Amino acid sequence: MLIAVAHAAAEAGNAEPFYAGTSFWVAASVVTFLALLIYLGVHKTILGSLDARSAQIESELDEARKLKEEAQSLLAQRQRRQREAAKEAQDILAHAQEEAAAIKAEVSGSIDAMVERRTRLAEERIKAAESAAVKDVRQVAVEIATRAAQHVIADHLAKDPQAADIDASIENLDFKLH
Repeated sequence: MLIAVAHAAAEAGNAEPFYAGTSFWVAASVVTFLALLIYLGVHKTILGSLDARSAQIESELDEARKLKEEAQSLLAQRQRRQREAAKEAQDILAHAQEEAAAIKAEVSGSIDAMVERRTRLAEERIKAAESAAVKDVRQVAVEIATRAAQHVIADHLAKDPQAADIDASIENLDFKLH
């Protein structure tokens, strides 16, 4: 009956019936295609893939947080060692000054040369201890930052077509930072 009405309308207006045009068939094809995708569960597959990617990103963020906490812990430990070295240096200097005062009381002629020599030795020890502590802190910070950068960059760019070039750059990163 619907077809008969469509033919009657087409004859009255000298137009084609609605199902004879390409617009109808394109719309019908799109609706059929979307219904087929829903029936086959493609939307569930896409959502599952998005959930998996979200979980992967979350685990990478957690790992980056752990690396950051580890770096902060190591930095705090190195700073504590540096403070201890500075305190030790101050103690050494104080002890050297006390010894110098005692020796000055005993011997007046050669005391100036001896005090200067011991003070210089103490200051050299202090400078050596401070520079070693600073060097250790910097080296650990660079190593941790390099390791974290290598790991994060490698994880994010492992599937890139230029991964070989990027991996080579990451391998050389440690040498370029020193």
